[in-house]
Amino acid sequence: MDAELVRSWVEGWAVSRGAAPPVAEPWGFTVDVGLAGQLTRHVLTDADEALVRGLTGTATAPGTWLKVFLPRQAVVPWAAPGWRPDDDGFLMSAPLRPAAAEAPGGYRVRAWTRGGVTRVLVRTGDGAFAARGQVAVPGPGRTAVVDQVETSADHRRKGLGDLVVRTLGNAALAAGSSRGVLAATTEGRALYEALGWHTHGPLTGLVRVHDGSPRTPGA
Repeated sequence: MDAELVRSWVEGWAVSRGAAPPVAEPWGFTVDVGLAGQLTRHVLTDADEALVRGLTGTATAPGTWLKVFLPRQAVVPWAAPGWRPDDDGFLMSAPLRPAAAEAPGGYRVRAWTRGGVTRVLVRTGDGAFAARGQVAVPGPGRTAVVDQVETSADHRRKGLGDLVVRTLGNAALAAGSSRGVLAATTEGRALYEALGWHTHGPLTGLVRVHDGSPRTPGA
């Protein structure tokens, strides 16, 4: 995976989530997140079997995550006991261009920016949650990271995901970014590709858990 693309994603993700600044490692980056279900994440720019086996064998604190740019079927057999995979993901990027972003009838949009992060909220006319997302711009001219885009199950297939992504892209452009990067789920990948985003490769997550503990989403 392209090292500069990974660095941009990790730096913007840390800003988006309010995590600690990434620490460079020989194999990638470490980010302290500070949540019970996601204490620390290690992002491996170029992973192989020996590295994954080594890290999963020594990093035993519950809530530790590994992010690896390889297919799940390759990575999972390398993990030590006590680790399990997250949902499949993909690293994607796109040049940012101005885009029309008008809410469909019956919906309203609010956007606000704080600490380098712009959040977009879509609600129904009576105020119910419909969709959301956020974008982090670590600094002027830096790559923007789109994050946590979601649409309520009751409001899907109405163009709200497109609306959120276009609105976030316009906000990133206004903040000086010309390129965006994100980690997409399998379902989200189709949305982003329809909007012109390019898939660079798979992104597999592994999480260290207690036996029987509930799953914590982290992409």
